[in-house]
Order: sequence, then C-alpha cells, then structure tokens
Amino acid sequence: MKIEKQSNDVFKVTVSGHTTTQHEVTVTDSTHQDLTNGQATKEELLDFSFKFLLDREPNTSILSSFGIMVIAHYFHEYPSKVREWCAK
Repeated sequence: MKIEKQSNDVFKVTVSGHTTTQHEVTVTDSTHQDLTNGQATKEELLDFSFKFLLDREPNTSILSSFGIMVIAHYFHEYPSKVREWCAK
C-alpha cells in the first residue's frame, strides 16, 4: 500500500493486489482529531483504515473517492476500532 499526500486533507492511496486500485481519500483536521485525538498521523490513520477495510472486502470494492468517515456508514464499528487502536 502506498499513501501519497495531495494536500493537507486529501491523500491518494494505491492498493496493490490481484488488481491495483487507487483511492482519493479526504481526512479533515476535525475528523482526524475526533478519531485519533492526535495519537496518530493522518497517514497512520489511512494505513489503519485501509487495513481495516481490506480485512472486510477486496480493494476493488473500496470506493475510488471518499471522505474517511464514509467507512462508518458501511462498518458501524469503525470509529470505535480506530479509537481502540490509538489507545494501544
């Protein structure tokens, strides 16, 4: 997995697998703070988030462009899993 910062809030994530996919993900400062309480960088949050997603679905099922909190619409446990991870 490769994470490239496009701007302060926007990142390009490339996932290599059977099929390589690219995803543009927005992580606002307020969402980042809410999820991690400053315990992880945005890049670390994205790395965790994509591993979380890939445990549940193939990379070809992940949206090509989305805001990070969209994950919680599909997987309600996502915010609590992020907070647990940050607390370790």
